[in-house]
Amino acid sequence: MRSLSRTPATDVAAHERVWRRALALGAAVGVFGLSYGVLAVAAGLPPWLTVVSSLLVLAGGAQFAFVAVIAAGGAPLAGVVSGLLLNLRFIPFGVALAANLPPAPLRRRLLDGYLLVDESVALGLAGPPAGTAYRFRLAGWTVVVTWVLGTALGAYGGQLLDPERFGLDAAFPAGFLALLAPWLRTRAGRVAAAAGVGLALLLTPITPPGVPIVAAGLGAFAGLWLVPNRPADTAADDVEVAP
Repeated sequence: MRSLSRTPATDVAAHERVWRRALALGAAVGVFGLSYGVLAVAAGLPPWLTVVSSLLVLAGGAQFAFVAVIAAGGAPLAGVVSGLLLNLRFIPFGVALAANLPPAPLRRRLLDGYLLVDESVALGLAGPPAGTAYRFRLAGWTVVVTWVLGTALGAYGGQLLDPERFGLDAAFPAGFLALLAPWLRTRAGRVAAAAGVGLALLLTPITPPGVPIVAAGLGAFAGLWLVPNRPADTAADDVEVAP
């Protein structure tokens, strides 16, 4: 239900703010995709397979893990396992998001599952529950378009670019940290961040690669479950829109 305090002017302004956030995020993801395209082709993947992987997998961290293993001379299976370990973090992400999405038929749920990435979850949950689906799907489709286009540009024309020289490898982490900043102003966000970082630091010296990342995701989920609140400071800026 739309808040009685809202007016058409405030609704338009809120829509614009959500779109600006999604487009800014998409720009960072596009640059990250460009970097992935360059690195994947340099590691030996054909350009067409590099682009198709971005369209079908749609998981930057897992794709970079796979390319890193291949570039280091590892077996493809080891790269796949590394990517799967990284993607286990989407289990608690999906649970947290599903609680805020309205009932939907199976085909819609499957499509939402495709859009389930770090950026779409972060933007989807950063605001009033009534607008979660709108923000999540807007961010998700923005990421699909910019990630695939960025990958294609890097795969087919990126031989002239050095990702580290131009800072392309840092664009995505910087953009994602900026998106998560509002959560760190809440108690839930701080507890989740502390739990995730603490587990990752504790396990890094004693467990195989990938395990600390999985544990960090579960720690963050536990933190959000123990302190279930939303970033109140973003509520006035977001949109309550029926899906």
